[in-house]
Amino acid sequence: MSNIPSDKAVLVTCGLPYANGKAHVGHLRTYIPADIFVRSLKKNGQEATFVCGSDAHGTPIAVNAEEMGITPGELMQKYHVHFNEVFKKMGVNFDAYGTTDDAENQNRTLEIVNKLVDKGYVYPKTIEIAYCPECDRFLPDRYVEGTCPNCGEKARGDECDQGCGKHLEPGELQQPLCTICSGPAEYRQQEHFFFKLSEFKDFLLEHLENLGGTINARNYALGWVKQELTDWCITRNLEWGIKFPGHDDLVVYVWVDAPIGYMSFTEQWAAATGGDWEKFWKGDNPIVHFIGGDIIYHHCIFWPAMLKGADYSQPSAVVASGMVKIEDKTFSKSRGYVVWVEEDYLDHGFHSDLLRYYLASYTSHTKEVNFSWKIFQDKINTELVGVFGNFLYRNLLFTFKNFGEIPEGDIDPEIMDKISSTIDDVSKATAEYEFKKAVDAAMALASYGNSYFQANEPWKLIKEDKEACGKVIKNCIQLAKALILLFEPVIPGSMEDAWQQIGMETDVHTVTYSEATVPVESGKALKKPGILFVKVEDDKIAEMDEISSGRIQKAIAKEAGIEEEVKMEFKDEIEYDDFAKLDIRVGKILSAEKIKKSKKLLRLQVDIGDVEPRQIVAGLAEYYQPEEMVGKTVNVLVNLKPVKLCGVESQGMLLAADNDEDVSLLSTDKDMGPGAIIG
Repeated sequence: MSNIPSDKAVLVTCGLPYANGKAHVGHLRTYIPADIFVRSLKKNGQEATFVCGSDAHGTPIAVNAEEMGITPGELMQKYHVHFNEVFKKMGVNFDAYGTTDDAENQNRTLEIVNKLVDKGYVYPKTIEIAYCPECDRFLPDRYVEGTCPNCGEKARGDECDQGCGKHLEPGELQQPLCTICSGPAEYRQQEHFFFKLSEFKDFLLEHLENLGGTINARNYALGWVKQELTDWCITRNLEWGIKFPGHDDLVVYVWVDAPIGYMSFTEQWAAATGGDWEKFWKGDNPIVHFIGGDIIYHHCIFWPAMLKGADYSQPSAVVASGMVKIEDKTFSKSRGYVVWVEEDYLDHGFHSDLLRYYLASYTSHTKEVNFSWKIFQDKINTELVGVFGNFLYRNLLFTFKNFGEIPEGDIDPEIMDKISSTIDDVSKATAEYEFKKAVDAAMALASYGNSYFQANEPWKLIKEDKEACGKVIKNCIQLAKALILLFEPVIPGSMEDAWQQIGMETDVHTVTYSEATVPVESGKALKKPGILFVKVEDDKIAEMDEISSGRIQKAIAKEAGIEEEVKMEFKDEIEYDDFAKLDIRVGKILSAEKIKKSKKLLRLQVDIGDVEPRQIVAGLAEYYQPEEMVGKTVNVLVNLKPVKLCGVESQGMLLAADNDEDVSLLSTDKDMGPGAIIG
């Protein structure tokens, strides 16, 4: 359902990727259609702003960072850069791409939370929180797992991710277990803060009845709102995140500050361009959220209620995509059913446009997409190569060989009518978030072009009546011009090349659909055309299938505990100057103790020959008892920038060997004394 007025600027956002892992095809199910939608709006002459960013907070990042022995900030920044680069490579062009840890988002989150507190929509309440006696810590969200109280399936602390999908409040999980030590957890009382979601039921019912977007989002949310709405706990026991005002021991729940990122990223765009962010968030300009189907509850219930409570505008539409399968199997990274965007696709030389086309044209946006290398090959070869690419290349090559320029002639009214009606069909389908229907309409015009070329037999006509042949060819180039503009939102990189091949000197990305019915200019010189789309060969698909099968077999073997040979991999070569930057010294461990908040980390005091010992945090608790560490001679990287791990500052790094089964500290074979230089 579309409720987006055509005369107003539109803000389009995408659900934020968690900055704790690599981009896979499942991610692109949301971002590519959103990018197509934005490009299509601009093709219709409408102003559109496209923002997104990395979700920097939450327990998944804190858990993964702790396991890796680095700070959450370091982990987040690594994957923030990764996602930003992948999106650019895939032609997904955001006007602003930030992180929820940016100053703008921290400030806007605190402003909204304080406003909700002042208006009485946030209140304190003592509740039962999962607590691990062994680790001596409270367990928020994904630090705890157990049984869903609603459906009985295995669930994590904040969501029944393997069963009914319902959001879970702290204390609801049954038979809680600590994910850190795998031991049983217990419930203890602690004060937290709640948002009065229950007060927004009437508002949400009205809001959802008028909400645009896809029907799956609206109906799913309405189903929950018509039941009893419970207040929502918006604080967590984490060190990583935005501190709740006046409580340094609590952070704001990630599902508060993550969607606020949409607003803060719009502020970043406005600051960089001189734009007006308030026309969206305090005005009536439409806001369209593109999300995955698994986060409808948050975007259609929590988020609009928060905005209403804080006196901001609500989203106009929520567009929820279907999920992704891999080779007709449920998507699963742990089981090997995954296709990584860089290593499995871009690094193998596949053009970004091919995957964009596949995801847009496979099925309706709300339905499940199955990624299969064989289906991928068939769609590319049959449709992009066999229909669209064939029409462009045969037409332009014939023109180049026989005319060298766009020939004289009038455009048939039937051709212009066909172009105009196709633009209408594509625009209508896109406005209704039916991207397959839009692509199919454009491809039908390419089929029409092939039929027109074939029926008029220009290869015969050129020998009999060159002038008549020129008119046919000019009509074909007019069709090519329209097709390039219609396909630009879907396959922008290839259409940039095609635009130049028909002699255009303007920027195809800024030219609107209206240009499609402007007659092409006779006499425009053409260069010899290149082939835009090449067939995906069987041997390449066999190679990709082998990679996929190998990954699945490796996952099965790992699950079964079967060992396999691993080819040694080395890091890239470096210059000696790079090594010389490392200041490595002999050290002696003076004291060692466990860090209560972690089962992996030890706090060490190490004599490195300096005036005072260095405090170093090392992930060695699983391999060494604290008492056996004392007195050991070790090698220490002393010029590593200090970081905080579990709230404890580490001022260096111990060097150790790791073979995935055990860890051994590196030392010297002679007593060199603390401070001796290693190099």
